[in-house]
Amino acid sequence: MTDPNATESSLAGGAEPGIGPAGPSAAKPNAAQMASPSYRLPALDQDYLLGDSMRGLRFLLEYAKAEEELRAWGIRSTIVVFGSARVRPDTGDRHARWYNEALAFGRIASERGGALRVQDGLRDNVIATGGGPGIMEAANRGARDAGAPTIGFNISLPREQEPNAYQTPDLTFRFHYFAMRKMHLAMRANALVAFPGGFGTFDELFEVLTLRQTNKSPPIPIVLFDRAYWSAAVNFDRLVEDGMIDAADLSLFDYADDAESLWKTLVARGVCEIER
Repeated sequence: MTDPNATESSLAGGAEPGIGPAGPSAAKPNAAQMASPSYRLPALDQDYLLGDSMRGLRFLLEYAKAEEELRAWGIRSTIVVFGSARVRPDTGDRHARWYNEALAFGRIASERGGALRVQDGLRDNVIATGGGPGIMEAANRGARDAGAPTIGFNISLPREQEPNAYQTPDLTFRFHYFAMRKMHLAMRANALVAFPGGFGTFDELFEVLTLRQTNKSPPIPIVLFDRAYWSAAVNFDRLVEDGMIDAADLSLFDYADDAESLWKTLVARGVCEIER
């Protein structure tokens, strides 16, 4: 009878008579059977777990691991900040302004939105980003400077992305699947803020806009930072003129040009501000 307290290493077969550290003895008549990949415990067989048939399980694991930690920290809701990873604070141009405004917003939202306060074991409006450099770093940094927890939903890329140094270590997650990462970014979001960015920012922004347009997600405020940038990058009015979207769809989002007005827009759209 199997000992219920047995460790995975013992279940893997290391304690069987005649089996040494180097594997089955060549003298054993069942050596080939013992060495066969099919004999490995599935939970300890990395080749099997990384195979095509286990993609659904890996997807589930990426959901569950982050979800358990977020619940342990009592994260009930977030404010998600998207934006370019290429923005730096020391360039002296509008990139630096975007970085500094994202930094200021991360601090303001954390101080006024409830992330500093635990109530009935829960925190609200915790800053969440994609975990990388640039705008993501700035927003995480602002939250950290305020003394609040802050989340980084990192993604494995061919050119490895490393987590920035400002996200809370216990809330620093890593995903392989973009879809599961986007699900975690969206599922607790009380608001979405899109700073200037490239393809990744556009992907995340239009994903959320589509969910709102189709009523597949609850109403949340969506604010595009720097009207001049977004008006030049996307001709939303042309989409209306050509019948690609309805004029009413333009009400799904707002614009803001500084951190303070950004926060006030979120509050006007329903984000709760705690008493100071």
